Amino acid sequence: MTSPREHLRGQRVEAVRAWTAFVEQGDGAAALVRPEILRSWERSGVAVSPDVTEAPMADESDTAAFWQGSPLQVAVQRIEDELRRTAEDGDLVVAVTDADTRILWTYGGRVMRRKAESVNFVAGGRWGETSVGIGQGALANADDRPSMVFSAEHYAPIVHNWVCWAAPVHDPATGEQLGVIDLSTTWDRTHPIGLATARVMARLLENALPHTSAPQALRPATATMLDDGLFLNLLGRVEVALDGQRLLLTRRQTEILALLALHPEGLTVEHLHALLYGDKSVTASTLKAEVSHLRSALGGQLASRPYRLMLPVDTDVDQVLDLLRRGEVAAALDVYGGDLFPGTGSPP
Repeated sequence: MTSPREHLRGQRVEAVRAWTAFVEQGDGAAALVRPEILRSWERSGVAVSPDVTEAPMADESDTAAFWQGSPLQVAVQRIEDELRRTAEDGDLVVAVTDADTRILWTYGGRVMRRKAESVNFVAGGRWGETSVGIGQGALANADDRPSMVFSAEHYAPIVHNWVCWAAPVHDPATGEQLGVIDLSTTWDRTHPIGLATARVMARLLENALPHTSAPQALRPATATMLDDGLFLNLLGRVEVALDGQRLLLTRRQTEILALLALHPEGLTVEHLHALLYGDKSVTASTLKAEVSHLRSALGGQLASRPYRLMLPVDTDVDQVLDLLRRGEVAAALDVYGGDLFPGTGSPP
């Protein structure tokens, strides 16, 4: 019977074989790795040499100025004891990055701290796909969902001895992706709960983000909001209100609401999945879980087969279009707040 360590060693051999095939043959790894890993290797290979020895460093003063007083710094300070315990108990290095995968804060267990420092996995280190190639943080940033990168699934050989888990961190009020939290250790310490732990740490950070006051009623500057029902502000700043009170949703959940609001006739699970994820490798169960959370947030007012909103819905998009149809161009410009759902990762 194969031991867990032997199984991991076999996985590592397969990962190295796939990486070697990609580097030497280009497309030779297509059948050997997950589609999201291959796509990231392809993006990384355009910008990064496989023989990179360490991550490039951002300007130290710029990094410190960005971090000081930022919402992420406040959140980290509030849960720092928990983050440090997680790192020490699991001999991990824990890192928090900005939206460009620049590390802002790290803390490591004794062994991993030294390994991290040797490759600039430290505050100021740039770990995006165009800096050192695919990494767990870069993948979580690009796909806006939790990710694991094991051993040679990393593009840079300097971290082929690592396994890393990362989850995006969003502002609960706006859905804006602020960065990622990353947990890293050596490949032979891979554990099934690694990804779940990253998700939990991301939720803790989100809950610890500062808010100047309790969530207020959403009042678009010049759009007319429903006092009874659902209102979506999708042009420029993205916000959602139910019965006049802001809903705290993830960006992906807000995207689902936007698609349902723009398709009042309803969407099958297959159609919604295609509109939301395109060709990304995301399971239908992931989508169903997101819809389940939304249904709870809406008090059950989200039907299935097809997915359809069952309460009054209005959006600033509809209001702009209505004003234009009536020839009220100046009023439409007042309501128009900017691009439709800026920064969305869903297909156009």
